[in-house]
Amino acid sequence: MGQHAYGMKASRPEIVGGAWLHRLAPRRTAALRLFCFPYAGAAASAFRLWPASLGDAIEVCAIQLPGRANRLREPPLTAIPAMVEAAAEAIATFMAEHPDDPFALFGHSMGGLLAFEVAQRLKERGHRAPRHLIVSARRAPLTPDASALLHDLPDDAFVAEIQRRYGGIPEEILAHADVLALLLPCLRADITALETYRPLRRPPLACPLTVYGGAEDRLVAPADLAQWRHETTGAFDMRVFPGGHFYLDARRAEVLADLSARLVPAHDGILDDERDSVLDGARQRERVS
Repeated sequence: MGQHAYGMKASRPEIVGGAWLHRLAPRRTAALRLFCFPYAGAAASAFRLWPASLGDAIEVCAIQLPGRANRLREPPLTAIPAMVEAAAEAIATFMAEHPDDPFALFGHSMGGLLAFEVAQRLKERGHRAPRHLIVSARRAPLTPDASALLHDLPDDAFVAEIQRRYGGIPEEILAHADVLALLLPCLRADITALETYRPLRRPPLACPLTVYGGAEDRLVAPADLAQWRHETTGAFDMRVFPGGHFYLDARRAEVLADLSARLVPAHDGILDDERDSVLDGARQRERVS
């Protein structure tokens, strides 16, 4: 789902963490490493355009779940705890090799839930905490979701309902049954994981938590986003952008400019004019992408 989930034009990433982590454009002198968790059905390539827009200050390291892209031959996972356990272990192991490097977690939709749960798992295991957690287009874990279950629907009904709710499967995939057939197993597995997820009541995190959302998102209202304030004792902020559930595609320039400003402020050695140029650079790239 989403505009950039399935594109193949990208530089070859450096794969670490036992195939779980894709360093999309390694930056040895980056001020911060950003681990990005994709939405349901998507691969690490959903974030392939981000490194060029964020510049040298932030290294983008995307999570690659089984059952897609270079892990297509692996069975997809159908439970959030299994995804979280493996991703948290990969991140903790990798960051142990870089003990002085700060990091942050970002996730969109399902990825937002995964990022939050990974932050909790790192805390429970006594690992370093992220400098910042950013959750996008996902209701807080303890906020009820009254939507009807769809993971057991037949394929045609499943695809139709995914499109009705999210509008996220590109038309070029819907038009090719063979390509859609490759997507459906991991998409159904991800939806199964979401619909069978049972949140736990735990002490809140301590790191800063920022929540993004779309003003016209029919699935996650601003009031749902605001409930994330209860999941941290640290600073909390919320920003709502124009657009629906996949506002992230159309508003990428604004999102990445905001993200950069939060993660690498000027006192970290990142020049103000370099950070401000993110917005202009991202807009230019969008015009040609």
